[in-house]
Amino acid sequence: MKTKKELPYTSQLKGVAALLSNQSGAYDNEVQEIRTNSIPISLINLPPSQPRHYFDEQKLYELARSIEKFGVLEPLLVRPVANNRYELISGERRLRASKIAELTEVPVNILDLDDYTTAQVRLVENLQREDLNPVEEASAIISLLAIQLHKQESEITSHFYRMRNACDRGDDSQKENVFSQPESIAIQELFKTLGRLTWESFIKVRLPLLNLPDDVLKILSSGKLEYTKALAISRIKDPKQQASLLEKAVAEDLSLSAIKNLIRELSAPATGNNETATLKERYKTLSSQFLKAKLWDNPKKRKQLEKMLATIETMLNED
Repeated sequence: MKTKKELPYTSQLKGVAALLSNQSGAYDNEVQEIRTNSIPISLINLPPSQPRHYFDEQKLYELARSIEKFGVLEPLLVRPVANNRYELISGERRLRASKIAELTEVPVNILDLDDYTTAQVRLVENLQREDLNPVEEASAIISLLAIQLHKQESEITSHFYRMRNACDRGDDSQKENVFSQPESIAIQELFKTLGRLTWESFIKVRLPLLNLPDDVLKILSSGKLEYTKALAISRIKDPKQQASLLEKAVAEDLSLSAIKNLIRELSAPATGNNETATLKERYKTLSSQFLKAKLWDNPKKRKQLEKMLATIETMLNED
């Protein structure tokens, strides 16, 4: 089976069309009319927002060295915009590396796409990357579904949980109602086409990543920390403890079990404080019982109590 890198670029673009839901027909027509040119880098605009947020600097320079030797082997994808310029649809990593290699022109495939289709193509191209990290994957899937369904991303996230709740409750009529909705159908179709995660596992191992603290999210996106470790560290409530463990986990490449052990140590209350709290609780309980008891009516017990109280008074006076 051929890998993505071995496929002709037009074949890759047709693969993108398969993920574009009801827009695939229009996109297929554009693929048939593809134009390949070499254009000046200075004429390429970066879009206002890109699905990919992190680029490994070392790998960029490695790609730049490869481009210096062999050129840009896979064309960038652009669309024409105003003033005889072009907007980048996909290939930002190749564009950045080409600039490092001091190229003045790059090969591009030019497609006339509207804003709606362009946004989808960017996200789908991002999802097909071999070095896609879990955060980018989760974000791209939510964004793609939001665009296709004309919904807010928060609404898409809520619908994932609605699907899970419908399954958990075991109510067949409710499940049928939820799963017959357009959102549910689109979600199931997308995961079937992607062929990676199921929508159930996406809820469990991807959606929580989007709520990580910014510093944890940044390290995870950079590829310096696995998502399972990031999720574990994010459960620490104290910001200073969280930052300290995050730094230690990355610097020492701690295993998940080692991280969990450290979290347990941080979560356990100090022994001295715990014993003090227990003694105070015992005192409160005994004081209440002591006042209600009839110990004072028993001469023998009364003498014992007097000795005990005298001992307590002595201890208090010593402080």
